[in-house]
Amino acid sequence: MSASLPSETARPSVRLHELAASLGASARARLAGPASPVALRDVTHDSRAAGPGVLYACRPGLRADGHDFAPEAVAAGSPALLVERELPLPVPQLMVDSVADQLGHVAAAVHGRPSQRLVLCGITGTNGKTTSAYLLEAALRAAGYRTGLIGTVETRIGSERVAGIRTTPESTDLQRLLRRMLDAGVTAGAMEVSSHGLALGRINGTRFRVAAFTNLTQDHLDFHADLAEYFAAKARLFTAELTEQAVCNVDDSHGRELAGRITVPVVTVSAAGEAAADVRATDVDAGPDGSMFTAWLAGRRLRMRTRLPGHFNVSNALLTLAVADAAGIDAEAAATGIGELDGVPGRMERIDAGQSFTVLVDYAHTPDSVENVLRAARALSRGRLLVVLGCGGDRDRQKRPFMGHHAVRYADRAIFTNDNPRSEEPTVILDAMVEGARTVPDAHWTVEPDRRAAIALALDTVRPDDVVVIAGKGHEPYQELATGTVPFDDREVARDLLGLLGKARA
Repeated sequence: MSASLPSETARPSVRLHELAASLGASARARLAGPASPVALRDVTHDSRAAGPGVLYACRPGLRADGHDFAPEAVAAGSPALLVERELPLPVPQLMVDSVADQLGHVAAAVHGRPSQRLVLCGITGTNGKTTSAYLLEAALRAAGYRTGLIGTVETRIGSERVAGIRTTPESTDLQRLLRRMLDAGVTAGAMEVSSHGLALGRINGTRFRVAAFTNLTQDHLDFHADLAEYFAAKARLFTAELTEQAVCNVDDSHGRELAGRITVPVVTVSAAGEAAADVRATDVDAGPDGSMFTAWLAGRRLRMRTRLPGHFNVSNALLTLAVADAAGIDAEAAATGIGELDGVPGRMERIDAGQSFTVLVDYAHTPDSVENVLRAARALSRGRLLVVLGCGGDRDRQKRPFMGHHAVRYADRAIFTNDNPRSEEPTVILDAMVEGARTVPDAHWTVEPDRRAAIALALDTVRPDDVVVIAGKGHEPYQELATGTVPFDDREVARDLLGLLGKARA
């Protein structure tokens, strides 16, 4: 990402001693090595991106220690280093106790603390981050802002689109990206904030106008020790260091807990119409093409629309409205933008080739999201509901039986297949899903490891008025196998198979 998101506008450089002073006493920053009035225009943790004017950060990692690559960075022209121990190299060195902890703060200072000059709103939670970020970007745009978006699917800088690499970029990439947005005239942005990004310090040095919490359900227990640690990582976003205000979905038990314990000002949101919530929805009229509802916002009443199907998208839309209002955005303009968004890539995305049934592609990859998506899809069906589903390899193994259980509980038929098996044996993953499916009486499922064949099986057996949900990968245009990554986009595969199977309108 460092190479794909360069800084485009020349800016005043930062002196190394000024950078040291900006970190404050808590960082215990001190200068070592030869004294020199070094000027810096960028910072990187990748020695391959080192060069003149670029501070090289020697960050220790799980597999390698950045200190070992410092000679290469100096040879490439980097005039200074960020280190945890002094190195025998002929350049000034800024020493800190933890490069990982301070890297975001350093990058923010080098780039002029860009987040503080934007109306930047962050969204975290297990499910709904991507959709809420898209809704928020639409709300900001409708209110007259030039917008930016950072998330799982893509990065947007105004009208320019950049493919997403990870939900929350590395801290050096993030601060460079925010600066690039600022230089491009962006005035407001929506950003997904992952638990990995929080736990690994990727957003250190970033300041949000508003931070929002969608929900928390089981996921990422391959990275976090347990659900409590996962929640603690999410909760870190809601501190005075990172945000001015919070918005919490109190229909979720973790959201209620979070709202009750954080110290920044908090707005509570309930799509279930909880009377005690600051922002709530009533008179919800849900249909196959979205929902209409009344939003109550600090005594104000707004009749709102979302074109995104499912009650969970009422929650996403209401949360987005609350975030916009907390950020000082005109609520009516925000509601207009929310109502105009007609889809999010890989989220309940319709594949329409003129067939007599509905095909949806969704990113659902947790037990809760599988349940929510299938419940929403059931409302669209006058026939049967079929789901094609897999679970990722080298990821949270505990959720696999629950996903299998929900698939057969909420769909009439499930076809279990590979998702991104990565280095794991696919049959082990599929066996775990089947284990969960067996807990549902009279359930119907088939196992077809080949994902294309599984989608073909669903489409070949579908009837008019049925709904087919292809879940797990959503927007992803690839499949990660033990042998490597190969092109695979559920949406393109479905369109291709609809034609081959004669399901498309001639």
